[in-house]
Amino acid sequence: MEDNDLYKIGLSDLSDSEILINFVNARLPLRLHDDLLKFIHLGKKPIAVRSSSLLEDSHYQPFAGVYSTYMVPVMVEDDRFTLELVSNAIKSVYASVFFHGSKAYMAATSNVIDQEKMAVVLQHVAGTQYEDRFYPSFSGVARSINFYPIAPEKAEDGIASIAMGLGKYIVDGGVSIRFSPKYPRKIMQLSSAEMALRETQKHFYALDMNPYSFRPSVDDSVNMKKLKIDLAAEDSSFRDMVSTFDFENHVIREGILTEGKRLVTFANILNHNKFPLSEILSLCLEMGAREIGKPIEIEFAVELSKVKGHPSIFNLLQIRPIVESKERVDVRIEEIKYEETILYSHSALGNGTVNDLQDIVYVKPSSFDPSKNTDTVLKIAEINDKFLAAHKQYVLVGPGRWGSSDPWLGIPVKWPQIAAARLIVESGLDNYRIDPSQGTHFFQNLTSFRVGYFTIHPYIKDGFFDVDYLDSLPAEYEDDTIRHVHFDAPLTMIINGRTNSGVLMRPASTAEVAPKKKKEK
Repeated sequence: MEDNDLYKIGLSDLSDSEILINFVNARLPLRLHDDLLKFIHLGKKPIAVRSSSLLEDSHYQPFAGVYSTYMVPVMVEDDRFTLELVSNAIKSVYASVFFHGSKAYMAATSNVIDQEKMAVVLQHVAGTQYEDRFYPSFSGVARSINFYPIAPEKAEDGIASIAMGLGKYIVDGGVSIRFSPKYPRKIMQLSSAEMALRETQKHFYALDMNPYSFRPSVDDSVNMKKLKIDLAAEDSSFRDMVSTFDFENHVIREGILTEGKRLVTFANILNHNKFPLSEILSLCLEMGAREIGKPIEIEFAVELSKVKGHPSIFNLLQIRPIVESKERVDVRIEEIKYEETILYSHSALGNGTVNDLQDIVYVKPSSFDPSKNTDTVLKIAEINDKFLAAHKQYVLVGPGRWGSSDPWLGIPVKWPQIAAARLIVESGLDNYRIDPSQGTHFFQNLTSFRVGYFTIHPYIKDGFFDVDYLDSLPAEYEDDTIRHVHFDAPLTMIINGRTNSGVLMRPASTAEVAPKKKKEK
């Protein structure tokens, strides 16, 4: 950074692309080249180049997924060419610290760039090469605490999400198989054929093994392929991860012996223990939480053996703490009436009371159109930037999953684009019913920054959203999709982490949950 005079570039107002170009044109110290060449020569698997920073490892504000991670294919016959790719990836990781999104993240968390210290880690990517693509059999994220347990599950049993291919699919909020390691056969997504067809993985990510596919880019997935599930049918581990939907009899049959649509269910692994995934996850989560002293999240990748008699491999890739609020909540939320609230959730994440919210930004249910979700991102980001500049926070409400990479499942915002939100609400509509976003970097950031998170389904009387009340108030901003309402009096948000319930009170109703003052005569 100093030798190439990069600090003035990184701290400038240049665009992300301009910052990246300046970093890539800089020179790494020559003393690194021999070490990098030895590492490249030792293994022929692709190389993941990622950050490991002071703030990422913090117990109080982990920066999950903020900086870039690049995957570099290896040209076996030309170590020098691979060295150039790896060097560019290293410089790109450093550049990502100074991208606009990273700076906004810093500002939202009251950190300054001078406090950050970072190493760059090189790891061989877990997986197997199939023709021109490389990926593990499946990847996953697991947490030692489950904020949405369904009986007989308990919060401490944890939760896991797994998907075929590279973990980017899960990190970006794609549809994955979710289960508790203690109850691996209990999967809500597979409870009916209709739900399985709708709520199982349709695509997977693989690394493009053409070395020329990698180039320095603001997008760290520049050389990843998004492929249809059927493309993996000839790969050796495919049969252990899929089932078949029998159209004629309208049933799901395990395996691939019958004709029909292939569904990613992991039946051989979760139902028949072909690979002891549940036991391994339970052990890792228990030990990790005990040693770190907090609930944890792990990322992992599994390579199922291609050859009979050879072991399959579980790769533990990352472990990080989940930050929980310990603030005590004495209010009995179950005694609060819907009429006293703007929002009421029976599936709330977080714990504590916030008394200084005065703004609600919501996607209008009456005009919601999922085909316009990508356009909505820019409007929300613009509003969010104004809150960041004013050092204020707000409530954000919208249908589907916030932060999903699939715009049909929700509004595909990145965290910096909603970083000023203090309460984020995922609200289902009668004709738009999407499961919550648990198991992603986005979800990790909610808990890390102690942002309130509500899931509500008013159409089945699971929670409450008084949109009529908000519609009756004057708008600070309104267009065809979004509405912003400002309150002169502060709103109170209360979340009880023990009961997973939360409310956002009407301004006049805050007195109902606070000590009443005597009226003067």
